Amino acid sequence: MNPAQLKKTTAKASRVTKKLRRRFDFIQSAMSGLGVPLLKSQLRVGGASISDTLQAIAPSVLTWFEVIGYTVLLEPDIILGKHQIGRSSYSDVVLYQRLHSALQKINPTKPDEAIAAAIHQVTCTHGSDLLENNHRFHKLLTNGVEFEYLYNEEIVHDKVCLIDTSNLLNNDWLAIHPLTIVEGSYTHCPDVVVFINGLPLAVIASIQLSDEQATFKEGYQRIQTYCQQIPKLFDYNTFLVVTYGNRARIGTLTSDWQEFLPWRTIDGEDFPAKGATELEVLIQGIFDKRRLLEQVLHLIVFEENGSSISKKLLRRPFCTTQYPKKSLYQG
Repeated sequence: MNPAQLKKTTAKASRVTKKLRRRFDFIQSAMSGLGVPLLKSQLRVGGASISDTLQAIAPSVLTWFEVIGYTVLLEPDIILGKHQIGRSSYSDVVLYQRLHSALQKINPTKPDEAIAAAIHQVTCTHGSDLLENNHRFHKLLTNGVEFEYLYNEEIVHDKVCLIDTSNLLNNDWLAIHPLTIVEGSYTHCPDVVVFINGLPLAVIASIQLSDEQATFKEGYQRIQTYCQQIPKLFDYNTFLVVTYGNRARIGTLTSDWQEFLPWRTIDGEDFPAKGATELEVLIQGIFDKRRLLEQVLHLIVFEENGSSISKKLLRRPFCTTQYPKKSLYQG
């Protein structure tokens, strides 16, 4: 990132942070003034009060998502009716209306029944094994959803694409903080859930700075609890991120906590700018719209060893070493 780009990005991040703080202040006063009923779990997110976690996450995670062009929504805004996300209940982990709208835009020549069939395939769970479900979904995400139909008395085989790699504007980019998920007798509120076309591809757990004893391992353990108690959210997961202040680590469903690593470069070419935080570099380096699709399509692999499945994010050396060398890879 050259100096001019850095100056422009920093200025935008400052404006976004101020805007988010105003939104948070308004939401807190509106919710207390109106006495909006909440689920008990919504009063606390990751062990902290919802007001504390809003203030802690505002100037960091959400700022950078908005800077790179995502729609950023706060769950209290949704509860107050300010925004609609196409979710009928707290048990929904896929935003069906957003998924349907995105698939119609991405596949304009496909018949309505093909779009409906694709959504059914994507959202229909075939078993209770999380990794098998996740592997199956990843194939649909990267290869498209196959369908067949009768045309002029011939069976036609075709595909519905879940993401548009050629026109990024056709995709729906959304980050929600926090997001209440109910499954069975369990209720949790992951700090940030990142949706692409209504599909929850990433979950971010943020450790509060106020806890001096907190470590990244605590965030990892929280994610493991989510996987055990609200597993349907993770049928669609591509990345897991743990943040601690301005520090950040990324891994996958099968990563051990020591395998969660920072991201060292935004575009794979340049060193991060002086003063850039791990969090800033990771979000811009991983979740930039073009780079995210490249990661999903080309750098996620599943390795099967007998009855076990391992999911890996292929990390190029310049992404995880502290002093990356120049690379021919274009981010």
